[in-house]
Amino acid sequence: MRLPLILTAATLALSGCVVQNPGMAPVAPLPLPQVTAPDAAIQSSARVVVNREMAKRLPGANVAPYTDCVMQNATTVELTGIANSDAAAAGNAVAAIVGRPATTQCIASAAAAAKQAA
Repeated sequence: MRLPLILTAATLALSGCVVQNPGMAPVAPLPLPQVTAPDAAIQSSARVVVNREMAKRLPGANVAPYTDCVMQNATTVELTGIANSDAAAAGNAVAAIVGRPATTQCIASAAAAAKQAA
């Protein structure tokens, strides 16, 4: 029963004894992975879901410009989540994105443009 305690204490004591190779240049850190746009399949699936959610909120309206606003203001993680989620989760995710000031402004601009075109 004392052996695990002794081994733990020895491990902790020795962990502070690690020395970098003096005289060698420090190793350069690995580059961070590049953040990429979601692949076409995810983006396409997310667009279908966002379009459906926008159509629920604006029945009869051309929601394509509003969907564009949501897509432009969503992160890659959000788009992936929307594409892979159930209807309730997708609805909540879209609502959160629509609530952002940049998305709201984009939607307002799209609505004004649609009004002028009509």
